Amino acid sequence: MKKTFLGKVVIVTGASSGIGEATAREFAAHGSKVMLAARTEEKLKSIVAEIRSKNQIADYSVTDVTSESDCKQLVEKCVNVFGTVDILINNAGLSMRATFMDVDLDVIRRLMDVNFWGTVYCTKYALPYLVKNKGSLVGVSSVAGFHGLPARTGYSASKFAMHGLLETIRIENLKKGLHVMIIAPGFTATEIRKKALLADGSPQGTTPRREEKLMAPEYVARFILKGIKKKKRNKILTWQGRITALFQRILPEQIDAAYYYAMCKEPDSPLK
Repeated sequence: MKKTFLGKVVIVTGASSGIGEATAREFAAHGSKVMLAARTEEKLKSIVAEIRSKNQIADYSVTDVTSESDCKQLVEKCVNVFGTVDILINNAGLSMRATFMDVDLDVIRRLMDVNFWGTVYCTKYALPYLVKNKGSLVGVSSVAGFHGLPARTGYSASKFAMHGLLETIRIENLKKGLHVMIIAPGFTATEIRKKALLADGSPQGTTPRREEKLMAPEYVARFILKGIKKKKRNKILTWQGRITALFQRILPEQIDAAYYYAMCKEPDSPLK
């Protein structure tokens, strides 16, 4: 594995915590040169300092992925510091918890700005380098990008849009050696549920799930690297997700019902 990533230049968005932080650390540990991107400079500074203390290579760029100019600046800084871009991990993400009937439409706009447009902007400016290097373009998604999840309307919509974008880019560059992967972890122990937006746009603040029982970010990070090494197309990390992708066209009503009742069981579920 280390030979695969030694010297590769990697951009990771949403790298100040959770899956993004774990992925940046994993790449650095495998000899990559990592550019971390997120909005919080203090966290980025701290993580980069820890990586460098291990004689590993990292830098950061303060980036709001909803800003096209920030994303352009991120790629430009990476090229200026490290010379190119070999791998782009579009990980920055935002979730929600409300039915479409109740949600303020600004919540859906916000999710599209982060989850979809953030991927669009970063990919647009990194793509020439990725194609030139026959590199890897990765979108960190969810089973919500394969099948709609109740009370996650904007989240599912943004992930479906991300899938369509990345799949089309894969086809457009079919003869150029570009690797495109969509990875769908299960529920992972991160801050995403606490920061998830409620119907009025306020952050949820708490999590409806037992975080200690969820997938670890480090586990997801290892599978991201393994998926890139093996040039995977789609990597779904849970059996529930794999069943969904396999049976959604064969048993769609049963899949709908399974997700409805699963989400109903969450504490304070918005589903009636």
